[in-house]
Parts: sequence; C-alpha cells; structure tokens
Amino acid sequence: MQQRSGAASLDESPAAGLYERYARTVLTYLRRRLPSREDAEDAMLEVFLAAFERDSLSALSEQERSAWLQQVARNKLIDYYRRSTRRSTVTLEEVEETLFDEARDPEQMALRHEEERRLRAAIRQMPPFQQEILRLRFGLGLRCTQIADQLGKREGAVRMALLRTLTLLRALYEEV
Repeated sequence: MQQRSGAASLDESPAAGLYERYARTVLTYLRRRLPSREDAEDAMLEVFLAAFERDSLSALSEQERSAWLQQVARNKLIDYYRRSTRRSTVTLEEVEETLFDEARDPEQMALRHEEERRLRAAIRQMPPFQQEILRLRFGLGLRCTQIADQLGKREGAVRMALLRTLTLLRALYEEV
C-alpha cells in the first residue's frame, strides 16, 4: 500500500503559500460583504479549496494569482446571495410527506448507507488530529474560532488545518 504524505505535500503547494499570503485580505473582503463572520469564514474556505483544486495556479504571476483569488471570492459572494434568495417556503406537512416517502425508498436508503460507509472508511484513514478537526467542525458544528479555542491553536492554523483536512478527505473518499 502506498504511503501518503498528506500535510507535507500540501505545505509546499502554491495554494498553501497563497493562503498564508492572502487569507487575511480575503477574509476581510468577505467579512465586509457577508452578514456574519462565520459566513465569511465558510466562503473563504471555499475560495482556498478552489485554489487547492487549481493545478495551473503556480504558472500564474503574483498579480494574476491575486486577481484570480479576488474573482473567486466575488463568485463565492454571488453564490452565497443566490442561495439565500432561492430558499423557498414550504409547509411542514409538505416537508413531512417528502421525508416520509424518501425514507421508505429502499434504493435511496441503500445509496445513502453506501455513501456513509465510504465516508467513514475515508475518515478512518486520516490522522487522529484531522479526524478531530472534522468532528469539531461538522459533528459539533463549531466555527474555526471555537475550534481554535478548544484546541489551544491559532485561528489561522485551524483554518489551514481544516482546508488541508478537507482536501485529504476528498482524495481519500475518491479512492474508497
């Protein structure tokens, strides 16, 4: 079985350097335009996830990288406001009927169980610290500032760790 160098290879990536250089600027930009700090943090995480996924980022000049990040941040803002305006209202009875029907569909249940099994298998392959980051963020719903307080780490370090964790989880999930 091949050994993964996870965090070490991510530290050397252009996106990690970009994060170190621009995280504060991007967060400030998003914070001024979104209703809460938590929404801004979530949007910033999406911006840097996009940076991690872009293979040709290192081929860009510093000015082009900055412009690219600004455009991605703008796009994430647009996505946020589009999602917030698309929320439709339905009655509780309509929701109950939909949930009841889907819950009884054996095919949907089997697919959901298979996806959950794959996700658990991918998470089990991760180092304990990264598992803990996932548990705190998505299991308990804590924000980066709360996780930082709980772990005794800097907020920026937690954001970077979460970004790396999600990137690794995506790669592991695709392998399972």
